[in-house]
Amino acid sequence: MADKVSNKSVIFNPFSKNNPVIVQILGICSVLAVTAKLEPAIVMGLSVIAVLAFANVIISFIRNTIPTNIRIIVQLVVVAGLVVIVNQLLLAYAYDVSKQLSVFIGLIITNCILMGRLEAFAMANRPWPSFLDGIGNGVGYAIILVIVGFFRELLGSGTLLGYQVVPQWCYEHGYVNNGLMILPPMALIVVACIIWVHRSLNKDLQE
Repeated sequence: MADKVSNKSVIFNPFSKNNPVIVQILGICSVLAVTAKLEPAIVMGLSVIAVLAFANVIISFIRNTIPTNIRIIVQLVVVAGLVVIVNQLLLAYAYDVSKQLSVFIGLIITNCILMGRLEAFAMANRPWPSFLDGIGNGVGYAIILVIVGFFRELLGSGTLLGYQVVPQWCYEHGYVNNGLMILPPMALIVVACIIWVHRSLNKDLQE
């Protein structure tokens, strides 16, 4: 039962209580860069989930054979290989989104969430818990991306996933899209609002 409880906390804690973005304050750069539209935010989130989960598993499998003095290099090579695979799949099956994400797919390699989980968890745990940890932290990261992308696209462009959501009659009666929402600083403000709400609901996280 202890293992089941442990595995449950490993996968679900990053969703809220130990979210990598709004609690640990990691991966903020990509949150600012790829959330002007909802679609690239979703794709980026899925990409990080895949890379983090499989990188955790691979590092966990080989953790006892990695020399300590080159462990960071090995981790980077594993992540870089997985990122190349993800990037090629996006170019093949989601070319337009890949162009929107531009260099930020490649920059998954330097995402501090990935390197943090590989070093702190995968290097010390078996493959299955490591896989769950990767899924949990990846989903926790993706949740924040999707929330930020949802509000930025809705309020900044009046669309969601490229489809018009705000009715035309609203514009005819004077409604105007908030152009500030599609600028990077607004992503930081939206994240700050999410952190404020989250801390208000979780008193134990307040300092």
